[in-house]
This record gives sequence, C-alpha cells and structure tokens, in this order.
Amino acid sequence: MSSNSTEIVQQIHQDFKNLVEYVTGPASQSRTAYEVELTLFRQLLLLGAQLLRLFFVQRAAVRPQEPVCAPDGTRLAYQDRRQTTYFSIFGKIRFGRHYFHAPGQKGICPLDEALSLPSRCYSDLLRDWAEYCTTDESYDESNRMLQRILGLSLSKQALETVVQEDATDVEAFYEQKTAPPAETEGPILVIQADGKGVPMVRTEATDPAARRGKGQKRTQKESVVTAIYTIEPYLRTPEQVADALLHEAQQTSTQPPRPAPVGKEVRATLKGKDFALARLARQVDQRQGEHIQHRTALTDGAEALQDRVLSAFPGFELVLDIIHGSEYLWRAANALLGETHPNRTPWVKEHLLSILSGKTETVIQTLEDLTHDSSLSPAQVEGLNTTIGYYRRNLPYMHYDHYLARGWPISSGVVEGACGHLVKDRMEQSGMCWTPTGAQAILELRAARVNDDWDAYRLFHRQRQHEKLYGAAPGLPAASETIVFKQAA
Repeated sequence: MSSNSTEIVQQIHQDFKNLVEYVTGPASQSRTAYEVELTLFRQLLLLGAQLLRLFFVQRAAVRPQEPVCAPDGTRLAYQDRRQTTYFSIFGKIRFGRHYFHAPGQKGICPLDEALSLPSRCYSDLLRDWAEYCTTDESYDESNRMLQRILGLSLSKQALETVVQEDATDVEAFYEQKTAPPAETEGPILVIQADGKGVPMVRTEATDPAARRGKGQKRTQKESVVTAIYTIEPYLRTPEQVADALLHEAQQTSTQPPRPAPVGKEVRATLKGKDFALARLARQVDQRQGEHIQHRTALTDGAEALQDRVLSAFPGFELVLDIIHGSEYLWRAANALLGETHPNRTPWVKEHLLSILSGKTETVIQTLEDLTHDSSLSPAQVEGLNTTIGYYRRNLPYMHYDHYLARGWPISSGVVEGACGHLVKDRMEQSGMCWTPTGAQAILELRAARVNDDWDAYRLFHRQRQHEKLYGAAPGLPAASETIVFKQAA
C-alpha cells in the first residue's frame, strides 16, 4: 500500500471513530434525532468521498501491463500520470492515471477503460440521479434538489448537455427490448395515438415576430404520443358505459373489475406522425403471435391521424374514442338546450345509449330533423351541423355495439393519460419553452421512466457508452439501486 493510500486509510479510521463517538459519547444524550440523522448523513457523504478516493488511488497505483496498443495495433509508449476529475455523488475527486502515447496516435489511459469512466467528469450515478429528477422537474428545481440533499451544484447547461447525451440510446433500447411472454399477454392488441403541443422557443431565425405580444399564444410543436398494450376482454352493456361516462355508475355495481393493460408502453416524439406510427408498427411486429385474436386502434376524430393509422395498420379495426364522440353530443345538447337546461343530461344519455347500441345513424337523422325546426337560431343549427358532420365522417369507426360485444376498449384513456402525464406535466410547466433537441431528450428519458424501464435503460446506455468510448464490449453488472440496496440489507 502506498503512503498516500495509508494516509487515506488512517483518516477513514479516524473519521469513523469520530462518528461512533458522536452517537455514543456523553454529548449524544442531549441531541435530537433530526440533528443526529442529518449530521450522520453529511458525515457519511464525506466518508464516502474518502473511500471512493481510496478506491481510485489504489487502482491508479498499479501500472498497466505492457504493451499498451492503439486500436490500430500501434504500440504506445509510457509517458507519465495524467490527472482527471471524477464528479461523483460524494463530490469532486481528483486522481492520476498512467498515460501512454505515440506520435500520430491518441493518448490512452488504460485505467479509464477498466473503470468504464464516461467521457465527461460527471459520474454515471450522478447523471442517473440528476436526470431522474429532470424527467419530472425543471432543471433549476433538479439542481436545487441535488444541492439540498447532496450539497452539489451542477450548472443548468451541464444538466441539459448530459440529458441530451444520455437520451441518445433510448430508441435503440426499445428496438432491442423483448415483448412480454405470450402466456402473460391478453388476446386483444391495442394501439392508440394522439397529439399534444409542446411550447417551443421563438427565435428571430425561425419567427420574425420572436417576441410574443400581449395575448399572443406560445409557439407550439406537436408531440405525437403513441401507446401499445394487450388486454383481456371486458364485457359491458351500453347502459354500463353510459352510466360510467355520465358518472352515474352505482357504487354497489356487480360489474367485474376492469382488466389491466399488459406490457403497456408509451412513447412521444416531435418527429411527426409518420415517424411515430412507423415506430409503433415495429412495436406491433414484436407483439404479434397466435395468442393475439383481435387488433384495435383507438384515435380521436383527427382525420389526418386516422388516415395514417388506417394506412400503417391494415390489420387493425379503427375505433373512434367514445370520449371524443360523446363530447360532440354535449356540443349538440348545448347548442339545442343551453348549458344549464335541466333536460340536457337526460337528452345526452338517451342519444349516447343509441350510439353505444350501434344506432349512430338514427342519432344523425334525429339531429338533421332538428335542424329544420324554424324556431332554432342560425347558431343553434350550426352547432347541430358540427356534430352531424363529425358523426357522418366517423360513422365507420362507431360500431360500438360490436366493440362492446367483443369486450374491446372503446376509450383512448391510455394515450390521453400519456399526453397529460408523459408530455404536459413536464413540458408545460410554468414559463417553459423548449428547443426541439432539448424537448425530445426529455421526452425520451421520461418515457423510460414512465414505462418503468429506467434501470434497464441506464444499464443498456452504460454498455453502449463503453463501446463507443473504448471500442470493446463491457462486462458491466446490472448494479441498479434495487440490487445494491438488497445487497446492503
């Protein structure tokens, strides 16, 4: 053991002895639990820094066996030790590594590969924790959390940079991710798609009126959100669905519990509908098999999206989301009766039951007959015609009697929820505006978190990062927090 290592070990022993004295000495009798807990945490961070420094010093003390060669086979000569900074969860640690070089070649520190050090000073664990925060909170708030808990401070620019770098492998991760075992899947394969705007930075280069005037809306770019899952059939009657939509379901209902989606995966992209649906098609290919008996695609009434879904998924039956369908029924009721009329809800329920029973054409005819009532104002007729036009265009996708008889889902709640949770909750926080690159990086990492793939993705990313930096497949263990905590216990 080197003299430097010996000094560190002696200091560690002394620091640990001081901690034992802190919790057992006479002064401990007057300390509160809060005071002791906080002091121990801070001191253990310092102790962790010392232990990590000892680890690096010990590893760096051993000179690599020669020959050390460049990727093309050129032998590199030993030069000296080169200092590096490792910014860990315990703080910054500096240590020197043996350095090899030859004219015309890039210098190498073999220890970097052995330790699988990232290209930047920020440790993979620090990046993991910081980026987990940034997928839910703003960069400033994430930095405040690091400062409060670990006593560390990263610049906003540093956080943005590492987020963009560490999101680069999300696409590749999902390309190689295996589908759930067939025996765990449901017989109905469901896909959903929708769009959600993301506020974007206005620049003079892209918008001459870069400064927004009073009352002027923010520039938005559509994020296309997709979802895929399988599910067991869930048989319901039109009356049960109508009661649920109108919040009239009885608490004592004997309706069996709704089956949960299996292997639900949500994604979001700013690269457009075609890119999103092509990616969704690859996910569909992974989920196909003899166990799949029905295939259904749920969307709202956006014609451009529906046309693309029909083209990209010819084996799927397109279903109009019943929530959007019922919203147009409320529009007609408001136009006809007004928003406060006591018969508004009964009127909606009557026609909603007809729609759910496969009688949408009857509802359309009823609404058309009402438009001929001379007592109605032009605004009322216009409101009715809006609903009529929407139902006529979507009639092929409103066979709800057949969908319910097969136990299919008829609401796009999964993707609607993803639009809110995956996109809006993070991307539309107060005052936020994004660049396309920055927004996409957050959407990628947030999807990994929402899909409960965070640890699996971080391992995949560390492996890919190692290969990019050192040109060799790493043998990295899956040291997720869960595994480490179980070992510690």
